[in-house]
Amino acid sequence: MTATHTRSTAPATPIAPATPTSPSAPTSPSAPTASSVPSGCKTTYREAMREALREALRGDERVFLMGEDVGRYGGCFGVSLGLLEEFGPERIRDAPLSESGFVGAGIGAALAGMRPVVEIMTVNFSLLALDQILNNAATLLHMSGGQLPVPIVIRMTTGAGRQLAAQHSHSLEGWYAHIPGLRVLAPATLTDARYMLAPALADPDPVLVFEHGSLYNVSGDLPADAGPVGIERAAVRRPGTDVSVITYGGSLPKALAAADDLARAGISAEVIDLRTLRPLDDATIGESVARTHRAVVVDEGWRTGSLAAEISARLAEQHFYDLDAPVERVCSAEVPVPYARRLEEAALPQAATIVTAARRAVGEPLPATAGPAEPQPVDRGVGGAG
Repeated sequence: MTATHTRSTAPATPIAPATPTSPSAPTSPSAPTASSVPSGCKTTYREAMREALREALRGDERVFLMGEDVGRYGGCFGVSLGLLEEFGPERIRDAPLSESGFVGAGIGAALAGMRPVVEIMTVNFSLLALDQILNNAATLLHMSGGQLPVPIVIRMTTGAGRQLAAQHSHSLEGWYAHIPGLRVLAPATLTDARYMLAPALADPDPVLVFEHGSLYNVSGDLPADAGPVGIERAAVRRPGTDVSVITYGGSLPKALAAADDLARAGISAEVIDLRTLRPLDDATIGESVARTHRAVVVDEGWRTGSLAAEISARLAEQHFYDLDAPVERVCSAEVPVPYARRLEEAALPQAATIVTAARRAVGEPLPATAGPAEPQPVDRGVGGAG
């Protein structure tokens, strides 16, 4: 039995068309659809994701979208709005409230030669399908001796900052980045939202795409030269010389805002967008730290056992003698994410806390109101030492 769901308001070489193994509905020329988004035009993150789905559905009849409310409702966050009218119910499939069931069906479809895109409403609900993702999608290629690839794409919304309280504000992508056999993506820009899906569908392995909920309404101009992107490398979003700020997803805008603040104080921060969380691009991270000799890792996950902890450990292992200061980590407070706005903001990484960490890293004096980082309390369990 699954949990009750609450609706929120809210490349590589292109895949060659293939003969479908199941019938697909014809495109209706009169069906109302959202407008296409060519490069050089103003768009939103949501619209860019929608156009990526539309392109994939048009380009390969094996591709279909499945999940809760993706059809008539247009997706919990409006990403698939209009696609049901354009492609029909065989290609845009509304699923029942059973993540284990429809993720498992997607894995079966991938094994049978289809290219499913499965949407899970929010990352917390993916836990109901964890057995399918971990024990099936991630392991079947290995357990079959290379005979059974699982080319499935699983999309889900992640992250906090929208007052959705503790059960709908998780950042669990670091958990999935722990699992061999998966590729884990975190598009943070309009270009990546528009173009990451194609190489994800071309990948023979299961790909998880984490879309931060705070980004859907972000708008801007899709660069005129925007086009196919790779999914192997991190990106330098802002060059700098004094400190490397390493982040991804919904924390990227905060890191860029912090870099602007630091620049006004004479500190040049280089901002690295990880883009792919598994496998991590050690080379780009290391090259940046070799230039700046200091690192701040920003991760909306909890600090203990986090993606930030993994990156910090790799920097210590691989670049110990490049570092002139300890690696700083800016993570969420180790509490269930609060509902109250001010408490939620206090619990999450913010531009101001990134600035404070960067100033510590470069040895700059902190403002009078910003002291050293408060140590996180240790949960010693029942009967533990006080």
